[in-house]
Amino acid sequence: MITIANVTVQFGDRVLFDNVNLTIGERDRIGLVGRNGAGKSTLLKIIAGYRGSDSGGVTYPNGATIGYLHQDLELPKGKTVIDEAMTAVEATKKLEERIEEINKELEERTDYESDYYMDLVQELVESTDRFQLLGGNKSQAEAERILSGLGFKTSDMNRLTDEFSGGWQMRVELAKMLLKNPDYLLLDEPTNHLDIESIIWLESFLKDYIGAVVTISHDKTFLDNITNKTVEIELGNIYDYKANYSKFKILRAERKELQESAFKNQQKVIAEKERTISRFMAKANKTKMAQSMQKQLDKMERITIDSEDTSAMKLHFPPAPRSGQVILEIEDLVKRYGNLTVMDQVEFKMDRGDRVAFVGQNGQGKTTLSKIIAQHESLTSGECKLGHNVQIGYYAQNQAESLHQNLTILETLENIAPADMRIKVRSILGAFMFSGEDVDKKVSVLSGGERARLALAALLLKPFNLLILDEPTNHLDMISKEVLKNALNRFEGSLIVVSHDRDYL
Repeated sequence: MITIANVTVQFGDRVLFDNVNLTIGERDRIGLVGRNGAGKSTLLKIIAGYRGSDSGGVTYPNGATIGYLHQDLELPKGKTVIDEAMTAVEATKKLEERIEEINKELEERTDYESDYYMDLVQELVESTDRFQLLGGNKSQAEAERILSGLGFKTSDMNRLTDEFSGGWQMRVELAKMLLKNPDYLLLDEPTNHLDIESIIWLESFLKDYIGAVVTISHDKTFLDNITNKTVEIELGNIYDYKANYSKFKILRAERKELQESAFKNQQKVIAEKERTISRFMAKANKTKMAQSMQKQLDKMERITIDSEDTSAMKLHFPPAPRSGQVILEIEDLVKRYGNLTVMDQVEFKMDRGDRVAFVGQNGQGKTTLSKIIAQHESLTSGECKLGHNVQIGYYAQNQAESLHQNLTILETLENIAPADMRIKVRSILGAFMFSGEDVDKKVSVLSGGERARLALAALLLKPFNLLILDEPTNHLDMISKEVLKNALNRFEGSLIVVSHDRDYL
């Protein structure tokens, strides 16, 4: 069991954790939830030993192993996918090499009766046993099984990791974590770069995992399917619920309701006692009784309502201009990159009011088709015709990452706002929780969630009646996702969304 005891973390005047405690059992399945910036990733780093705390600490069982998948990684260059994955089982590889060395030496030696020869035989036996215990010759097969489950094809195994995007490199790192089979597996947003099939495979893998799993995720279905315990971080405190995410939401609401009811009842009792004390104090013969009652009241343990962060962005898409009945029509669309054919003679028609999800494995062309429709990508042949008065709002998959790092939040919106919208920029930013001095922060210091909010705010600067969203929920916390979902349900125009979030779709 891992024990987090009396941990406090402070950044300047801001207290991230205030004397928090938590235990992680050897078979726990914990979902770590909370607002963007609440401290989820920081807590995971403390547990993994990647950073310390200002006070308190973490104790571990003897010999416990920890695997930590974090969001910021950079794989070394020059290795194939399978070779990089196999670095997770270096001990097995070294044992295999040593077994080969011993066998070769035993073949060449003739001093069969010597102590050295017998020592070599003994080492061979022990090394072979250890090799089999660690998976032996099955290690590469297991690595290939895990990589396949995470979406890699057989032809990808011997490609260099350099050839893959950051999302695919994250999958290689995840495969390494799963191959190591640590006692405690810590996962920071493991589903962010996975398609639906790979998410389902990962769920199945984690359900049967022999160790403990602690995961940060904003994917409600993923959390419901793999966790049996939810730990919420809010305003420096930790709240521990023995339930998956959906049940946690119900229990949390019940706890708040009971707390508020108990608080109100106690306030009534206190007010009644105070009135009685005031009346008795006015009478000389009851002064002592009043003083006694006051002492009892002073000793009463007061019920407090847990602080709650209720801040949320306010998102209302502008009224959609009227378009023709046909929004877009695609005929015989072909898209190639060199010798790679991504799309071949695609036919697609969309009418006014249609709300369409593009789904499928990564690399099948969802983003490419979105870019072609948004006129951010050319096609090789065929036609993609927009209907009458169709005006597009487009949120790219890497929209948040493509913001200019050296600009401030305010400058980012002012640079793209039409002249008539410039006076509304500050109020739009306020609706997205950027107020006061926040607007002067550089984009480079913003969290992933803050950048996503800023990129969404930029969408409100121009009217549109066809909204194309490519992975809009990446980096958004649960509350922000809910706000976006409600805004999309109210949006009057047509919608195309690329997403791997099943609950969201």
